[in-house]
Amino acid sequence: MPVVELDIPRLRGLLGGSATRKAIVEALPFLGLDIESESGSSVRVEYSPNRPDYSTDYGIALGLEGLLGIRRGGVALRIGVGGGYRIAADPSVSGIRPSVTGICAVGRAVDGGMIRQLVAMQEDLHLGIGRGRAKSAIGIHDLAAVRFPLRYTAVGRDHEFAPLGQAGPMRVDDILSGTEAGRRYGGLLGGDPGRVPVLLDSEGGTVSLPPVINASSTAVTTRTRGLFVEVTGRGKRDVEDALSVVSTVLQRAGFGLRRVGISGAGNSTPALSRDRIISLDPKLVAGALGLEMTASRVASCLRRSRIGASRAGGRVRCAVPRYRFDIFGPMDLVEEVALGYGIAGLEPRLSPPRTVGGTTDEVRRLRVVDEVMVGLGYTEALSSSLTGAGVLYGSTGRDPRDPVAVLDSKSSEHTVLRDSLLPGLASALSRNVHRAYPQRLYETGTVFLRGGPVREEVNLAAVAAHGGASFSEIKSVLQSALRTGFGLEAETRTAPDPLFRRGRSAGIVAGGCRAGVIGEVGPDALERLRIRVPVVGFEVTLTGLIFGRRPRTSPKSKRVDGPG
Repeated sequence: MPVVELDIPRLRGLLGGSATRKAIVEALPFLGLDIESESGSSVRVEYSPNRPDYSTDYGIALGLEGLLGIRRGGVALRIGVGGGYRIAADPSVSGIRPSVTGICAVGRAVDGGMIRQLVAMQEDLHLGIGRGRAKSAIGIHDLAAVRFPLRYTAVGRDHEFAPLGQAGPMRVDDILSGTEAGRRYGGLLGGDPGRVPVLLDSEGGTVSLPPVINASSTAVTTRTRGLFVEVTGRGKRDVEDALSVVSTVLQRAGFGLRRVGISGAGNSTPALSRDRIISLDPKLVAGALGLEMTASRVASCLRRSRIGASRAGGRVRCAVPRYRFDIFGPMDLVEEVALGYGIAGLEPRLSPPRTVGGTTDEVRRLRVVDEVMVGLGYTEALSSSLTGAGVLYGSTGRDPRDPVAVLDSKSSEHTVLRDSLLPGLASALSRNVHRAYPQRLYETGTVFLRGGPVREEVNLAAVAAHGGASFSEIKSVLQSALRTGFGLEAETRTAPDPLFRRGRSAGIVAGGCRAGVIGEVGPDALERLRIRVPVVGFEVTLTGLIFGRRPRTSPKSKRVDGPG
């Protein structure tokens, strides 16, 4: 999550000095901001990337004004015209970086604190909605150094200008290969390998090489008294989203905004001051939040969240400012109602019960399993039902046998539903080889098996790892668990299993039915798991044995007290 550092005295000044430090700090979490730390007059807060307007103290001041009752209602952008501010895009940029927009901010000086805030906002917007400058990139310039009208066009890589931080001119090729910004963002240019987009002023001077670097001639300093902001990117909406946030912040910082006319190559002047209108039904608020409110009360809560709102019959007419592009529909407005109402004022209520609750027989029986295994000296482990094929099959040498897999999983660690508990326990031992031995773990949980429709079974598995671990030890644990917990007698019959050592594994038979496997983990599996002590384990199906359904009977085989 991105972090912004707030200076409380500065923030109080933005709020008019009426809010105390205590009121500000207590209100921050109710804007959806998590306080990371406090030190002296500074507070560091995390904000959601969905709210890029909170990337500066100016944007946070806008939110606090509403929550603290200082100023309510929508944030209207007041954009003046005049000044001859224009950008004309040339068709040559269409295949490289086609969209461009901008705004001018006038009427006040820039100080060091503002520069730090603007740079932090710029980088957060680049990383967030700009997707690392790929979707949109922002350039902030000293307005007095920019000679309008501007032309957004493509030039050859032998084009020269002095980039930010350099005293003399450099060829574009040298900028892309010889500067940090060039190496980091040059790959975003794509398109024509011989052409790059640039903003040129009316005299042919370079303003910027988007999305890589600005020209040094337009650098913002503490002597700057007006700003020009240009945004380039892949699409019109992408660049206007970023510009709407910057414009809102600059207006709150005390600048007057001036329109920049945009034309050419499919570009047009943005309508940043136009609100989006969404109708909200108070019944939706009541259903989601449990608050029975009139349309007037809902509108009042929305105004505290800096959303323009008024009653329109039995509904609420909501005017969503352009910079709130995180609001897609009525349910998003319900969240804003909750924030305006005050999260602290919401009282949790349980839904009325429709039945008398109670503990199921299955849960009672599993509690017996827990008591027995803990009494035998085992520690309960919990692993995810959704795991990776590497854990379930690769590390144990088991055959995948048509697993229940996730389509198009985005993580190699969460691709299949487990069909056994033992691999998860073995993985836990593998992650704890630096811990003292003996280690004894058990788990009860659901496994998922093929055979027509996917069926679920509840299994019990246990492993023991130490220098003296043996088949006899784990067999006695199995028999004690089933006898003490459920009055069942377990037998073992020699049977191979890929996880266990050849000749030291067996099938578990209870009540005449094949119910699981038991044995000593083989050397190949131990090597893959990086475990250097003997490991023994078992897994038994409880479904059928204690929950009323019997697993399928296995073919008869020779009964033995221990394999081998």
